[in-house]
Amino acid sequence: MAQSAVRHAKLWFAGQSQNWALAAYEIDELHEGFEDAAQYHPTHKHIKQPIPELIGNFMNKPLAALEQSVKDQNLHAFNKNFDSLTAACNACHQSTEFGFNQVTTPLFNPFANQKFDLNH
Repeated sequence: MAQSAVRHAKLWFAGQSQNWALAAYEIDELHEGFEDAAQYHPTHKHIKQPIPELIGNFMNKPLAALEQSVKDQNLHAFNKNFDSLTAACNACHQSTEFGFNQVTTPLFNPFANQKFDLNH
C-alpha cells in the first residue's frame, strides 16, 4: 500500500497540472496496485474482511468517478472525485482499525525529478 500513497500523490499533481494522460496512467497504476494487493495479500493480520472485498467495497466507485473526470478533462470534477477517493482510503483504514493511517491531499510536490505540467 505504500506504493498506493505515491500513486495517490502523483495523481493529484497530474490532475492539478491537467496532464490527463499522466493522471489516467496513475489511476491505472492504482488499479494494478490494488489488484496485486488483493491477489498476493488477500488477508492481513487482524483484518476480518478479505482484502479483495474491502478494495471492491471502498475503492471501485471513487476510482470509476475519477477515471470519468480524467476522460472528460474536467478539473472541477477531478478535484471533487479526488477528495472522494481520499475519503474512501480513510474510510477503509477506519473500518480495518488502521485509522491512524490518514491519507490527505498532498501539500507540496516531493517529486522534484518529475515534470507534471507539460505546458511549461
